[in-house]
Amino acid sequence: MDTFFEFLSTTGFANLDWKNGVMILIAFTFIYLAIAHDYEPLLLVPIGFGILVGNIIPVIPGMSLGYLDEGSVINILYYGVGQGIYPPLIFLGIGAMTDFSTMLSNPKLVLLGAAAQVGIFLTLIGALFLGFSGKEAASTAIIGGADGPTAIFLSSQLAPHLLGAIAVAAYSYMALVPVIQPPIMKLLTTKKERLMRMKAPRVVSKKEKILFPIGAFIICALIAPGSIPLVGMLCFGNLLKESCVTERLANTARNALIDTVTILLGFCVGASTQAEYFLTLDSIKIFALGAAAFAMATAGGLLFAKFMNLFLKEKINPLVGAAGVSAVPDSARVVQHVGHKEDPNNFLLMHAMAPNVAGVIGSAIAAGVLLGKFGGFN
Repeated sequence: MDTFFEFLSTTGFANLDWKNGVMILIAFTFIYLAIAHDYEPLLLVPIGFGILVGNIIPVIPGMSLGYLDEGSVINILYYGVGQGIYPPLIFLGIGAMTDFSTMLSNPKLVLLGAAAQVGIFLTLIGALFLGFSGKEAASTAIIGGADGPTAIFLSSQLAPHLLGAIAVAAYSYMALVPVIQPPIMKLLTTKKERLMRMKAPRVVSKKEKILFPIGAFIICALIAPGSIPLVGMLCFGNLLKESCVTERLANTARNALIDTVTILLGFCVGASTQAEYFLTLDSIKIFALGAAAFAMATAGGLLFAKFMNLFLKEKINPLVGAAGVSAVPDSARVVQHVGHKEDPNNFLLMHAMAPNVAGVIGSAIAAGVLLGKFGGFN
């Protein structure tokens, strides 16, 4: 019997408590949403299964299994998350699959991507008010950019102890874009505004497409040096695509590389959400602030589009402003869906992609600004 009880002490059953049960239910919810409702399955399935793994690992003396156990397999894989290695690699793949033509054809729509970042800075103030330190507040606020890799990168540099909660919150809201954004879009626009049609985008030359990633990187790097790892890889990946002479490299970046890194990133983030560290008051605050940040970012883009229309001869459909958050391409699809319900012959997708991709750059710059501001302080 002693041998039997000793065996039981080495199983996962010996360490499970109600907190682990809650996290396992969260894991099942993520996997269910991904499979049954197709909500960001490439992200939620790895994260969900990672949560399951992270909360069922037994504590066995002398055996390293968890992500905090130095030398364990998960700990080694997690190094890419903790040191901020995986997010820039994902940005490389995003750059290699992104077409900036719609943004270049109508540059004023870039302002909508910038306006949507207001959610980040308003949430920063709220997080400081709730008692978070400067680094913790900055890491939480970046959720408003609706960009998981950016949130992971910044929190890995400023508040690694909150990385799991911040990453799960960021990816959760990214997955729920089709649920969260439409009510805000309808609340802040009139039917007449939602019916607005926009002029077809102009054709962008190959030279413009090649010069853009080079020029954009130089400008962004000078404005916010902290954004170089993200913006640099994004622009590098885009140059691989648009140069048309490195198609093999671009194809690898936007397929094999980004898929591999996404699997590792999602799984490791999920495995880091062990109940004893995840189910805390700070995590609840992070999720609440993240929801507020996402809502304010959506509203910021919408309201700024309406403000721009006061001065423009060629009006912008305000719905397009909601795509200023960097959840690519989900936010742009939501804009198309909402506009299509009002007028089946109104196609807003290409217009919405302009602030959507601008939002990717905007959130990376915001992360760079926050890293520069808080990176040297406790």
